[in-house]
Amino acid sequence: MSRLKNVLGRLFCAYALSLFLVTLFIVFIPMWLISRLPDPPRLRWFFPLTRGWMKIFMPLIGCPVRRKGLQYFEPGANYVVVCNHNSLMDVPVTTPGVPGFNKTLAKMEMAKLPLFGMIYKMDSVLVDRKDENSRRQSFEEMKQVLQSGMHMVLYPEGTRNKTDQPLTEFYDGAFNLAIDTQRPVMPALLFHTRKILPPGRIFYALPHIIDFHFLPPVPTQGLTREDMPALKEQVFKMMWEYIEQYNNRKSPRPVQGSGDPRPNFT
Repeated sequence: MSRLKNVLGRLFCAYALSLFLVTLFIVFIPMWLISRLPDPPRLRWFFPLTRGWMKIFMPLIGCPVRRKGLQYFEPGANYVVVCNHNSLMDVPVTTPGVPGFNKTLAKMEMAKLPLFGMIYKMDSVLVDRKDENSRRQSFEEMKQVLQSGMHMVLYPEGTRNKTDQPLTEFYDGAFNLAIDTQRPVMPALLFHTRKILPPGRIFYALPHIIDFHFLPPVPTQGLTREDMPALKEQVFKMMWEYIEQYNNRKSPRPVQGSGDPRPNFT
């Protein structure tokens, strides 16, 4: 059975990769034309195109995305969206999956990739993690993203979680950003992306539904940097408990009227 699963996983990976390249070829020319535009017109065209692309591509490879908690995005508000990170599959889900205009933080090396570099330059704040000046500059750019009215999407774990724990330790950056800009923190959770692209496997993938859940935002109004550790711990606890309860019941719904932002699975 394991040998058969391995063969099927490689065949599916070949199918998904081929379909990705075909669809990328279709959207490449309009995307290149969009990349020549200045902001904000560039973003107004870029997001509908990428969302339409992923909306077609993901179901075709047997990985439709189901979103929950969209009601927490208030009209006219923008957020520091913090998301767990389990797989390379997270990247094509988060940017089109977060409603409204948004940018993510990405490694500078991604901008050098053929074809993909053009996309990363449009929808990401780029950073060289080894360069202190680059880190400082990217932090200021993320502030500008939020001040322009867009969401900023960050993976506070810093890298993919390859452990058997729901989450790994969070870095401070996302929470300092939220406090400095006085923007609420919107916890977000992706489920099953690791099942699609398991860690440690090369040229192997399996189809699976992806659940993308948003939790009630945590306000930062009036907070200072001294409050950052408590804010980080609060968000970490919310996300950890939600993952555990999701894995136990898989029927999350928010508590109504209790003031408790944690999910109720009853």
